[in-house]
Amino acid sequence: MDLGTASIVATSIGVAATFAAGMVGRRALRARADARALAELTARQRDLPRSLHPVIDPDICIGSLSCLKSCPEGDILGIVGGAAHLVHADHCVGHGRCAAECPVGAIQLVFGTARRGVDLPEVDAAFESSRPGVHVVGELGGMGLIKNAIRQGLECAEYLAEALARRPGPGGEGVVDVAIVGAGPAGLATALGLRHAGLDFRVLEQSTLGGAVAHYPRQKVVMSETVELPFYGRFGKRRISKEELLHSFEKMAAKGQLRVEEGVKVVGLEGADGAFEVLTAGHGRVRARKVVLAVGRRGTPRRLGVPGEELEKVVYGLTDPEQYRGAKVLVVGGGDAALEAALALAGEPGTEVTLSYRGAALARCREANRREVEAAAAAGRLALLLASEVRRVAPREVVLSVGGAEQRLPNDHVVVNVGGELPLELLQQCGVQMRRYFGEAPGAHRHGPAGARERLLAGALEKDRAQRRFEHRLALAFAAAGALLLAFLAWKGRHYYPLAAPDRRLSPLHRSMRSAGPWGHGVGIGATLFMLSNFLYAARKRFAFMTRWGHIRSWLHFHVFVGFMSPLVIAFHAAFQSKNLLATGTASSLAVVVLTGIVGRYIYGLVPSSGGKALELEELQGAFVRLRDEIEPLMGRARDPERIRRLFDRATVPAARGSLLLLLVELPFLSLATRADLLRVRRLFPARETYQVVHDAYLRLRRLTVQIGFYRSLKRLLGGWRVFHASLAVFLVLAIAAHIGLSLYLGYGLGLLR
Repeated sequence: MDLGTASIVATSIGVAATFAAGMVGRRALRARADARALAELTARQRDLPRSLHPVIDPDICIGSLSCLKSCPEGDILGIVGGAAHLVHADHCVGHGRCAAECPVGAIQLVFGTARRGVDLPEVDAAFESSRPGVHVVGELGGMGLIKNAIRQGLECAEYLAEALARRPGPGGEGVVDVAIVGAGPAGLATALGLRHAGLDFRVLEQSTLGGAVAHYPRQKVVMSETVELPFYGRFGKRRISKEELLHSFEKMAAKGQLRVEEGVKVVGLEGADGAFEVLTAGHGRVRARKVVLAVGRRGTPRRLGVPGEELEKVVYGLTDPEQYRGAKVLVVGGGDAALEAALALAGEPGTEVTLSYRGAALARCREANRREVEAAAAAGRLALLLASEVRRVAPREVVLSVGGAEQRLPNDHVVVNVGGELPLELLQQCGVQMRRYFGEAPGAHRHGPAGARERLLAGALEKDRAQRRFEHRLALAFAAAGALLLAFLAWKGRHYYPLAAPDRRLSPLHRSMRSAGPWGHGVGIGATLFMLSNFLYAARKRFAFMTRWGHIRSWLHFHVFVGFMSPLVIAFHAAFQSKNLLATGTASSLAVVVLTGIVGRYIYGLVPSSGGKALELEELQGAFVRLRDEIEPLMGRARDPERIRRLFDRATVPAARGSLLLLLVELPFLSLATRADLLRVRRLFPARETYQVVHDAYLRLRRLTVQIGFYRSLKRLLGGWRVFHASLAVFLVLAIAAHIGLSLYLGYGLGLLR
């Protein structure tokens, strides 16, 4: 090895090692900070999410951490024990971007936790409640964010269109397909979806168009993402005011020709699925085949329960801050609505604003709102009274308990934002039962006649399967494109590449096809650009503006495709020869990067971990037993139940034990055998839905056996695999740069002229 080459190699190794150390150090610092934050929040009992929130499945996660940068609310997720973890749970508002950005589907959105449940109407995966034919969407169903409520409304409309097409109704004068209760985001989206499907409906709203949005404070900023709507197109933007949002609702209603019946309050429901009568207060009955409840979750504002709250000066929400200009106003509450109201009032000239919250810290609000309120308090724009409660409201003052001591405040108005009560009376009148969710996915509870469970399971997974089918077709397209490219390169050099080295020099093709020739260099330049496109996957994970450019799983397929193809194309550039140490080192580095990528992509997910420490084998085996018990009733629906049970018994045999080499050798054969077993028993299931559930459960069981069989060896080996893979990629880039520089130095340009 000459001195120049040795210097280049040593420098590249040094830079790659520095990068690896920096990557490990940065992640370690972040992990320590997140662990401290989680411990602090847990000690202060602020580690529980308020509503819909993500749960990361450690059995599936490959540790890409693309979810960390995806949340519009900031650093909600963190790194704990080397894996992604929900750290700032009290600030999570259920955007769901983290789940969408996970390349392997390791994140599930759930309601409640094992420690604290969330009361919601009992619904299934099709949003159907415990009363058949009555569906619940939007905030009442736990989807507080506008974009989530809109998407749920569209999905509900799609399901209703399919269900009503399967069961034609008796029709009749005055009977509509669907009665929609509520004209908020979810109700309007449901109406647009039904209009797109050609169904007729009526939209009943007790207030005005927009529902609860119409009562937001003036200039309140909402929304964080856009959604596609029928007739309307792209709806919303990253930041949109209340006024803009209501104007968009009006345009939405106009374009979709939606007629909203305002001032119509629904008080009950009679009849059965297919023949409902919606009871209203003073507006008669509405006959419909299906009913969608899209009302707000906070039907009645929660009251303070103190003397004097019946005075006219006490209101339960802020609509127009201007009317309080120059007055002394007390805002009560610690949620986002209260903080935003206090900030809006503080912006009015001459208004003296006091914010009272019973907690010792502002823990029930978004981080941005908390920081803004604390900054306003520090600047003297408002007074912040923590650990305080209203005791009495008088015409000219308010009496509070602050830290156990009584304090009197001169006061003109009181704005109460302490949440609201669920519209339990309406739900009771409609026959919809409530249920407490403890860390369960929306629609996780199944009810209905025999066979509904597996149909709903299959329906809930259908969209994911559609995405996976698209990814499968995309992978086939990549494979076909790669095969065509290699075939073209092989055909182009069919008279040159098979020749021995001495014969190549005598060939008239040698000047062009050799690695330093015009064709060889052209292939090398194309291959280099192609190889560097692999870093687009890393950019897609880190930059928010790229999230609209395809699903993260599709980018992962592209990443894998480029990784496989790069060394093959580079081989054509080198004319299947290695003439210098630098070129050999570059090619070898590329091969190792590809190999580590393969291992990281397909094997890393087999290593389970949870809560910052490794799961014990007993826990994995317990999960295996629970899954087997869950699927047992479905086996009886097969024509030969004993054969299905024998199939599942074979799934309990662990995969090869011991080394990673045995794992790599056995896994392809195990996968093929598993698929063959499932194909052989397909005909034993009369219902496709039942087979699909058994199919999915069997694959999960097989995955558990592999995890159990290789648990300890894989955990040790793959702990730092991503760092190793990324560091080698950096070394590869440096080696390529050196290779290109050396080629230019040795006269590539002059070579083309000769």
